[in-house]
Amino acid sequence: MLKDGEKGAVIQRDKKTYAIVPHLGMGLVTAQQLRKLADVSEKYGAALKITSAQRIAIVGLKEEDIDSIWSELDINPGAAVGLCVRSVKACPGTTFCRLAKGDSLALAAELDRRYHGMKLPWKFKIGVSGCPNQCAENCIKDLGFHAKNAGWIATVGGNGGSRPLLARELKKGMSNEEALELAERVIEYFNNHAKKTERLGRLIMRVGFDEFKNAILS
Repeated sequence: MLKDGEKGAVIQRDKKTYAIVPHLGMGLVTAQQLRKLADVSEKYGAALKITSAQRIAIVGLKEEDIDSIWSELDINPGAAVGLCVRSVKACPGTTFCRLAKGDSLALAAELDRRYHGMKLPWKFKIGVSGCPNQCAENCIKDLGFHAKNAGWIATVGGNGGSRPLLARELKKGMSNEEALELAERVIEYFNNHAKKTERLGRLIMRVGFDEFKNAILS
């Protein structure tokens, strides 16, 4: 039996079959990738499930088929489990949405390139939204950016789950470059100070928001 995350596979409820989660950055998928996902699902008798992290999971696979399936898909695995940056979720932004004030897909793509799968003391999720509606659910992300006319606003410390926390505003009025610099400082601080399995919001509660904010912005 494979361990969770080994070969990009996640054990399912029956303890016999697996799901794999190809990495589709920001939920963007090509027609060719969709055809491959559909063909593989049909070939191996599996189901397809759209996830909350803007991916498409292939569910109900046999262990002996996983290597072949990854080869046929030719898509990198997504970081669906483990102590790492799990996902960068983004709304359509100014690329598609009439309400957007910022190019969420461009900022999210750079964050995804830099951090997706990065090993950390515990899981870490990022959301990028092009307007204050925050369709990427910034309020429950460890790190979020949403846009207004004056620039990006950063929020930190949110998470869902059984012990939910709402994110708090850290800084506003940022350019893309300033947002990326802030993300680097937040993730570095988390990597250096978090206890194992401690989310950023719990770390902030432990050290105090003012101390955390001063450390990041100083």
